[in-house]
Amino acid sequence: MDSSNPKSIIPERLLLVDDTPANLSVLAATLEPKGFEILAVSDGATALRLAERAQPDLIILDIIMPGMDGFETCRQLKQLEATKEIPVVFITARGETEHIVAGFAAGGVDYIVKPFETAEVVSRVNTHLRLSRLRRELLEKNRALEARTAELTAEMEKRRQAESALQQADAKLAVISDMESSRWNLDGLIGGSQQMQKIVEDISRLHHFSNTSVLITGESGTGKELIARAIHFGGARAKAPFVAVNCAAIPAELAESMLFGHAKGAFTGAVSTRKGFFEMASGGTIFLDEIGDMALPLQAKLLRVLEDSLVTPVGMSEPVKVDVRVIAASNAKLTERIADAAFRQDLYFRLARYTVCAPPLRERPEDIALLAHHFLRIFSAEMGMKTPLLNHDALEALKAYEFPGNVRELRNIIERALIECGETAIQPRHLRFMSRVAQPAAVSAIRSDAGIALPLNLAEAEDALIQRALKETGGNIADAARLLGVHRTRIYRKLAQEETRPARG
Repeated sequence: MDSSNPKSIIPERLLLVDDTPANLSVLAATLEPKGFEILAVSDGATALRLAERAQPDLIILDIIMPGMDGFETCRQLKQLEATKEIPVVFITARGETEHIVAGFAAGGVDYIVKPFETAEVVSRVNTHLRLSRLRRELLEKNRALEARTAELTAEMEKRRQAESALQQADAKLAVISDMESSRWNLDGLIGGSQQMQKIVEDISRLHHFSNTSVLITGESGTGKELIARAIHFGGARAKAPFVAVNCAAIPAELAESMLFGHAKGAFTGAVSTRKGFFEMASGGTIFLDEIGDMALPLQAKLLRVLEDSLVTPVGMSEPVKVDVRVIAASNAKLTERIADAAFRQDLYFRLARYTVCAPPLRERPEDIALLAHHFLRIFSAEMGMKTPLLNHDALEALKAYEFPGNVRELRNIIERALIECGETAIQPRHLRFMSRVAQPAAVSAIRSDAGIALPLNLAEAEDALIQRALKETGGNIADAARLLGVHRTRIYRKLAQEETRPARG
């Protein structure tokens, strides 16, 4: 271990790979007294599995081994995402030039010929560990510099051309976790509305109760999984697994096996013992999405797991203890499914120890501008583009839309608009709405039934249509908004300008 590095409190881990036990013993006896943590295996296949799981800081690899030789082992290590950056030092009795060249070609960083001097091995190991640390630090600093440069560029562009709404957007962003936001894509939790502030408070409160089961309700696309991840990664279980399961996507005949595991030979195709999702999540959180679609027989078994924290894999008689926090989500109203005898009431009460409601985007229109600008910055950075201006008419078009697909749909609309605009300002023509096909017909029906000629002035024409829609719906603003194909807040704003106060819908 490099004593010159004051941050090296945790011993650096070395993986030794050699099919000769005597060689492993000599290497371990050489390196372990220097403060390294030593892992040792005798073949390449085991080395691959262990390296991926244990993440050693450096691998010392013999070349001549039965089965997979050192060169092939190194090549496969460099192909795996989890191990490709780990430095590999070859150590072998063969010192021919072609062997040395082949070692570097396979991805090794050094080549030591046996018999070796103890000081030489220790020196080379320390050198490559130091180089690896420096390379990681440089990459981290480059990423931080690139991120900071992007932030400054975006800020300068915003100051030069954005409207006042864009200038104020950053101050209103409600980001749940600074460290996990980019990693877990928590942009769906951005917003200044009261509904989003309530969700932030709920999540913060749940961070202190890491065993409480939670039920998250809300329409598709409202960010239920993002809320679940924010609950998990901000609490005491953050370093343990987060396992997300879509209950609607699990085949009924495999559901029990996938959730609770199975023994080898338990059924046709069970060629080996397999852990279920609950065991995989032990110590952490399991997220059961679309829980309302779970079959009734499986609901009974899930209830038993929640009550005694024991799972019984298919084909086994002995249960397995698990320590799992359960967060469930549903876009269906579970109370209605209970009334239809499609969901167990006792399971509902067990899951809904604490309930978080993810509101649809149409109920928090004040967040649309914040989210739109946020997505613009994200996608612009990903595409290597300047962040374009979202002009006033385009922003108004977004605010007037009901977003049946919620935040997920807004995200898609902004990404497509960014591709189409080509770094020019985003105009209404760049926005592609999924559910506006029937809206022109609704407005046309009002015009023809009214028997009136609309003025050419756009504002006056809008006033006339709103008044006609209110008349048709008896002053019900919600129904008038549906008839016109706009959000009701647009009618409220128009009426406020005219100091008119009709009955609320």
